Amino acid sequence: MPNQPRLWVVRHGETEWSRSGQYTGLTDMPLTPDGEAQSRVVGQKLAGFCIEFNLVLTSPLGRAKSTAALAGFPDAEIVRDAHEWDYGDYEGIESNEIRRRTPSYVIWDDGVPNGERLADVSARADAVIERVRSEVDDDGHALLFTHGHFSRVVAARWLGLPADRGRHFVLGTAQASRLGWDKKTPVIEAWGL
Repeated sequence: MPNQPRLWVVRHGETEWSRSGQYTGLTDMPLTPDGEAQSRVVGQKLAGFCIEFNLVLTSPLGRAKSTAALAGFPDAEIVRDAHEWDYGDYEGIESNEIRRRTPSYVIWDDGVPNGERLADVSARADAVIERVRSEVDDDGHALLFTHGHFSRVVAARWLGLPADRGRHFVLGTAQASRLGWDKKTPVIEAWGL
């Protein structure tokens, strides 16, 4: 049986597009000054838990790497699979605008035209989870700096749920969550710290 570590997931700090509600997949948006401040605060929250992280990972996108550095983890290992959903034709478009055009639109059901399939996002999340479970011991802790939708998919897949169940886990900018265990059952121990 694979190890049962805890995985802490941190969404990056605020960017102009996260503030406005625009889909931000692979566009490398910098943090706003507020996003930088949020990143320092989440670092202080993490430090308050007095935990030694055995593995610290980050998305390759600048907003996640900057959040990691400002939170006190400048040497976080870049993991290609931890990037945000590629939104294709919806990149940079406000979700409210998409729903004005197509009122029934829900990304979890409808996907994104000319972008990444949810099944592919799920496979990337599974790869990150497998890496954590294979490299970090039972009592160990891993830390992942990543993105909104990707964090939600990671949570669903940690629980063994289909990726589209990520729709139930909203995570604000620069918020942390802890995925862990109840005996042998994967659980969400804390969300949106």
